[in-house]
Amino acid sequence: MTAIRALIVLLVWHFAANAHDHSRPELDSWFESLKSGKGPCCSDADGKALSDIDWEVREGHYRVRIERQWRDVPDEAVIKEPNRAARTMVWPIYYWALGGNLRRIEIRCFMPGVMM
Repeated sequence: MTAIRALIVLLVWHFAANAHDHSRPELDSWFESLKSGKGPCCSDADGKALSDIDWEVREGHYRVRIERQWRDVPDEAVIKEPNRAARTMVWPIYYWALGGNLRRIEIRCFMPGVMM
């Protein structure tokens, strides 16, 4: 059980480091208010910033690369309001099996940025 807790802490730290922009604290409350059709996104610390090569639009729908696999973004997970942060972000939920193996990933929220 201790190994699982350590893994969870490591993952939360990893994604928080990737997503949070400490130079823009004025966006903190905006991030906290974000929600998709699947519910609240929580905060930018729960999200993962994506580079341009890790997301795309295919046949009118978004796709993101998480854990080296392309995943379709459910339409209801797309945030409809303008992106104040400008960077593309995804809020994945990780489901773990007993023994610490990743079972599946669900996309709770997705906010497209600007492709360069």
